[in-house]
Amino acid sequence: MKRLIALALSVSMIFMLAACSSESAGSSSDAGSRAVVSATDDQPETESETEGTDPDTSEEAGNEAIDSDIISSGSNILVAYFSCTGTTEQVAGWIAEETEADIYEIVPETPYTEDDLNYNDSSSRANQEQSDSSARPAISGSVENIEQYDVIFLGYPIWHGQAPRIISTFLESYDLADVTIIPFCTSHSSGIGSSAENLHGLCSDTVTWLEGQRFSGDATESEVAEWVESLELPESEGRTVGEFDFETKTVLLNSGYEMPIMGLGTYSLTDEECAVSIAALLEAGGRLIDTAYMYGNEAAVGQAIRDSDVPREEIFVITKLYPTQYDNAAEAIDEALERMGLDYIDMILLHHPGDGDVEAYLALEQAVADGKVHSIGLSNWYVEELEEFLPQVNITPALVQNEIHPYYQENDVIPYIQSLGIVVQGWYPLGGRGHTAELLGDETISAIAEAHGVSSAQVILRWNLQKGVVVIPGSSDPDHIRENLDLFGFELTDEEMEQINALDRNEKHDWY
Repeated sequence: MKRLIALALSVSMIFMLAACSSESAGSSSDAGSRAVVSATDDQPETESETEGTDPDTSEEAGNEAIDSDIISSGSNILVAYFSCTGTTEQVAGWIAEETEADIYEIVPETPYTEDDLNYNDSSSRANQEQSDSSARPAISGSVENIEQYDVIFLGYPIWHGQAPRIISTFLESYDLADVTIIPFCTSHSSGIGSSAENLHGLCSDTVTWLEGQRFSGDATESEVAEWVESLELPESEGRTVGEFDFETKTVLLNSGYEMPIMGLGTYSLTDEECAVSIAALLEAGGRLIDTAYMYGNEAAVGQAIRDSDVPREEIFVITKLYPTQYDNAAEAIDEALERMGLDYIDMILLHHPGDGDVEAYLALEQAVADGKVHSIGLSNWYVEELEEFLPQVNITPALVQNEIHPYYQENDVIPYIQSLGIVVQGWYPLGGRGHTAELLGDETISAIAEAHGVSSAQVILRWNLQKGVVVIPGSSDPDHIRENLDLFGFELTDEEMEQINALDRNEKHDWY
């Protein structure tokens, strides 16, 4: 099954089908026709690329609405394609289904019209572009996190015996070093031939090109499957969604983005404290910052990020909408962006269940489609709430953030959330709200800390990480912030993990 989002999840987004204008993909066979020059001779022949499919209605095309920005499942295979009239789109969908790949539609910034594709008019846009080897039609959108892909199937119709120039734009837009590219094309009779070979020079010498394949307008799914099965694809070096990487100190979200597995919570930090704390975090190598509208410090968070020498793309920022904002969630998202002074927010969560939360989440989905937000999720949602909520939305949350500490462990909730391909994050990892001293002084935890030569706080945070829970301890003390990031020089034994697990009191320290 083709995966556009979380691994093994059956959810979908509402995206655009806009590779070309409706004029060029209309019901008229003339509108969908173009002349193709064979790769082996100069004699033109006419091909109707729409043969056997309606690009706007065909479910077989496998394009369940996709915006120009890909939504990734963490697959290591990407099917990228350009299609004006549907045939290439259909083949791309079959390949994606066969390989369980992510799929990306190369959408021209200026759609091609019927006149643009008129072979008999030498001045038509397509003819002019194909005659100019330097032509690079602009693409709307881009593939995020393209570095996660080891294999790219690259599909296109044959135009004048070659790949459309927009394919050159695509290849030159990314660093594809060490990637394996497998081209495929659609045409009436032209082979893939030099159309693929002429693309090689657009990429790094470290790219591996496999022999491509041509499919006719009446190609069948079984033909495509047989070809895919004949390929010797390289083994995946990709990561699994939700898997913690203790080398990079990150986790891969079902949205395709990587998130640090430890960072800083800014609850109760005033603006000045917040700025100093974030500076200490970033200086110590921390890159995850958690804030919220209700904390009143979003502006300080944004200012601290802008004042830092750390590149923006290295910092992962989480904020939250409060239930009082749910009725005007779209406006609240824009206000958060404005307060922080950021071009995008890495993740926005709903703070906790409330009236209008489904509608607010749908607004978050639209913000993802608009490129304002990269990932979305929930805070203070448990099993019962998730079972009711998830069927009403389209994008599976990338994260659920709940209270988690040794006295309140959620041992039934964490595995359930993780089984959905959702990452779990714990707030109050050190107890919170007047309980920190008691927790840090717990005899069991103190003994384990002494055995490893670390602090009780480090033991608790490491316990969370080994359970697959991201931690965001709050602190305004630079020494504590540095200590809370230093979690990789030791490892808790199974016995020590069980000793901490035995401390569970089901003792919640906040009302959420």
